[in-house]
Amino acid sequence: MSATPSMEDYLERIYKLIDEKGYARVSDIAEGLEVHPSSVTKMIQKLDKDNYLVYEKYRGLDLTSKGKKMGKRLMDRHLLLETFLAMIGVRPENIYPDVEGIEHHLSWDSITRIEAMVEYYRNEPVKLEEMLRANNPLPTEG
Repeated sequence: MSATPSMEDYLERIYKLIDEKGYARVSDIAEGLEVHPSSVTKMIQKLDKDNYLVYEKYRGLDLTSKGKKMGKRLMDRHLLLETFLAMIGVRPENIYPDVEGIEHHLSWDSITRIEAMVEYYRNEPVKLEEMLRANNPLPTEG
């Protein structure tokens, strides 16, 4: 079974918390995703059942190798899209909400193509400037 967008959000958040803090608590997950702790507990149980993590009540959780792989992939996707939007000149205050809005709707094929484009323009910053100038972005909103 493939992960739903909601499951992806949880896995990405759990992966990031474990990466940054060494652990992920229900309260931290709930705060980061702006959901109730009871919702987190239900999703953790589902992710446990689907072998993305191992959850022991009162002892915490740990990602399985499947969960770590998926979590890293999702976090990398998120960071790539943030980089891409910043690179093409999206205003900083719009980047996070835009990434949240599109990340679950792009195929992995599209993600791979965006990644190749980001790498190309990282290595060719002059070409990036030329492309941005040639496309004459619309004036920013007042």
